[in-house]
Amino acid sequence: MPGTRIVGNFALSFLSKLSSGYWNVFDPTNGFTAIHRRAASDLPFDMLSKGFFFESDMLFQLGLIRAVVEDVPMAARYGLETSGINIPKVVPEFLFKHALNTSKRIVFNYFVRDAGIATVQLVLGKILLLFGVVFGAVKWYGSLQSGIPATAGTVVLAALPIIVGSQLLIAFLGNDVRNVPTKPLQNHPPG
Repeated sequence: MPGTRIVGNFALSFLSKLSSGYWNVFDPTNGFTAIHRRAASDLPFDMLSKGFFFESDMLFQLGLIRAVVEDVPMAARYGLETSGINIPKVVPEFLFKHALNTSKRIVFNYFVRDAGIATVQLVLGKILLLFGVVFGAVKWYGSLQSGIPATAGTVVLAALPIIVGSQLLIAFLGNDVRNVPTKPLQNHPPG
């Protein structure tokens, strides 16, 4: 596999994991997909993105219906064919669509469908991190302008929320990684 494809595949796989919540899938956008008829019947095909973002968007929609997704080992074979993807065109589009799907997934899974400890970690972590960064930047800028070094208390008051907020966001990410669906839809009644 060419080096540019390896790097691009790594970045695309990470973004797909982030936007779909399927952290357990190694290569979610390799072009090979098999889907159980039960999961397919629950998918809103009319809402799926057309074009190259189709696989990532389908994975996002599968995550919303809590379908189990598995990796199936297969050999990737690249010949002399040229890709039809226009990289400068799709990168901004993919970044925007992955950011939008990530936001929708987090709101739906952690605020609409269920609110638990992960929701608290996310909200409190963001608030503390943002406070620490803004407070620290303001105090740092004031210290630069006045030429007077910040006191130890001021530094701690900026650093502590950044540290605690970061830890809470890491804990949220850990909860999100463990929140991958494990019970197949075909074992549930339809609807």
